Amino acid sequence: MKSPVIAALTLSLVLAGCGGIRESRLNPFNWFGKSQEQATTLEPTEGYTKSPDDFRIPVAQVTQLAIKPVHGGAVITAVGLPQTQGWWDTELVAANDGLPENGVLNFTFIVAEPVPGTPVASRVSTPESREVTVATFLSHQKLAGVTRITVTGAGNARTISR
Repeated sequence: MKSPVIAALTLSLVLAGCGGIRESRLNPFNWFGKSQEQATTLEPTEGYTKSPDDFRIPVAQVTQLAIKPVHGGAVITAVGLPQTQGWWDTELVAANDGLPENGVLNFTFIVAEPVPGTPVASRVSTPESREVTVATFLSHQKLAGVTRITVTGAGNARTISR
């Protein structure tokens, strides 16, 4: 009679131990791991080539700059304010081939202007209606040694430090 009681107590202690050890392979909740989202992209492995006809220019003013840690690195987000509405095709172009200089990673916030002479090209309205946003992902490897990130527009620059 004692052996079934001892076996039941031992089994309950072993099972209780599985719940306390979250990383244990004995814990059935860890058997399959966590689901992960797989990123897919249509970008060629060698990247997109720049056209010699790229007439984009720096945005008039960089109004916001943020960095958000994500799995595998960080996302740099910047908001710019062009002179009028209709600006498009935003991009953060890294200086120095994307390599930091003295711990500083520099980007230029470029945009394409609207077609001159169109109604949207002359529409000013509110600053909020003219805002354009751009973001880029930087891996942990690209962020190694970076202490500051600077995004430059035509009229100003914004910097964020670690």
